[in-house]
Amino acid sequence: MPRYAGPATYARLPRLDEVGAADVAVVGVPFDSGVSYRPGARFGGNAIREASRLLRPYNPAQDASPFALAQVADAGDIAVNPFDIHEAVETIEGAADELLATGARLMTLGGDHTIALPLLRSVAKKHGPVALLHFDAHLDTWDTYFGAEYTHGTPFRRAVEEGILDTSALSHVGTRGPLYGKKDLDDDAKMGFGIVTSADVMRRGVDEITDQLRQRIGERPLYISIDIDVLDPAHAPGTGTPEAGGLTSRELLEIVRGLASCHLVSADLVEVAPAYDHAEITSVAASHTAYELTTVMTRQIADTKGADGRTPTPGR
Repeated sequence: MPRYAGPATYARLPRLDEVGAADVAVVGVPFDSGVSYRPGARFGGNAIREASRLLRPYNPAQDASPFALAQVADAGDIAVNPFDIHEAVETIEGAADELLATGARLMTLGGDHTIALPLLRSVAKKHGPVALLHFDAHLDTWDTYFGAEYTHGTPFRRAVEEGILDTSALSHVGTRGPLYGKKDLDDDAKMGFGIVTSADVMRRGVDEITDQLRQRIGERPLYISIDIDVLDPAHAPGTGTPEAGGLTSRELLEIVRGLASCHLVSADLVEVAPAYDHAEITSVAASHTAYELTTVMTRQIADTKGADGRTPTPGR
């Protein structure tokens, strides 16, 4: 089957209903009712799936065949109400609970960043308060927008308030751009977040930054949340709130690879808006980032099970 043909599951993987159970479930959340600027991320999950057709079974950067190390399957999309944010948040949390109860880790494709809150709630039920690495141009720790407490700019403030994050191990990576005021940074620091700006990555380099992040995380269960706008608009134009001066796709991929020793329990990748994405640049970057995150998870699962799985195997 040519790679451009056939069902558009993530990386041409089997559907979850075809294999019955999975160690890593790739699940879409087509929801963008929490955005404050340009909409369209509800179409992001399927755009990432389409761009992932060219992914191959062997990952040389991590010397692993992720889909041979553990069962990875596409769990389809969580059907959420686009008109009621509160109901949508509850639906996402419930669906994540069901998937995590099977023993799977989640690789979630958004959708806007509102979805991180219910996903973190679900993960914390299983692991307790988790360490968080948040890759984003923005803090996403604001209080409300127009009086709304659930938006794509508020999930991590709500998560801190609810006690589902380990506040000794919280980091933003790639932040940049104007804020509403210095109080934004002061409030963020009070919540326990450390900040690695995109300029820090440029000046200090990927290896030093990644080592700093690993030390902060330690052996805690880790959740990674990636807003694709952490990348510079040259590398990710297809997003709702672009900011100049971001990471390159190479820097993002290298940082994720450098976190392979961390205990990654689940992850999300959000804010891909294909309507603004020239030549699928953003979707391709997102598909490769999800691939690296999935590889990290499957390597850890294989190590736990005592599997080898390093030999490349044919893809579907």
